Amino acid sequence: MSKNTINNKLRKPSQKITRILSSNIRAFRNIRGLSQEALAEMCSLHRTYIGAVERGERNVTLSTLELIAEALGVSVPELLTVESIKNGREK
Repeated sequence: MSKNTINNKLRKPSQKITRILSSNIRAFRNIRGLSQEALAEMCSLHRTYIGAVERGERNVTLSTLELIAEALGVSVPELLTVESIKNGREK
């Protein structure tokens, strides 16, 4: 692959990390009894944005990731780690 092709390619996170993130956000949100709307309000985001993140449709910035983690009371690494939540409970 040429250097120009690499530079012009849209950079996106892998499907694997997107699935991990979306699954963990949904699981932590559900454990805390929060609706998408409540979580969005805590983060000053729109409910449809949270829904799109949980479906893996949006590429989250680091600053937004920090907001979501803080609202859920977890660390950013916990949101990005496989099995941060096991069997519906936090590790």
